[in-house]
Amino acid sequence: MTSRFDRELLKGNTATMVLAILDEGPLHGFQIAKEMQRRSDDTLRLGQGVLYPILHSLEDNDLIAGEWQQSVGTPSRKRYAITPAGKAELKAKRREWTAFARAMAKVLDGGGKR
Repeated sequence: MTSRFDRELLKGNTATMVLAILDEGPLHGFQIAKEMQRRSDDTLRLGQGVLYPILHSLEDNDLIAGEWQQSVGTPSRKRYAITPAGKAELKAKRREWTAFARAMAKVLDGGGKR
């Protein structure tokens, strides 16, 4: 079953998800999109129009590094890897997400008062 999420829920978290995927190892853009789809049980899909601006922004902020790879018989592709600054950012975002999810759960569950 595929769920639909409000775009605003995803908007501020997509870059963090990309960093988490790249924390497992370097990938091409298409592989990142496929991995996000796989990890989310086909719930989250990133199109090129969303993914590549995020990759460019992460690269501009030195959170990831891209390297062009030449192939015989196929077009060259850029492979992205998380940088030490990206790993630090991901660690901070994981802490932030855990605290936010905990707070949201308390609010949604009535804070234990009923």
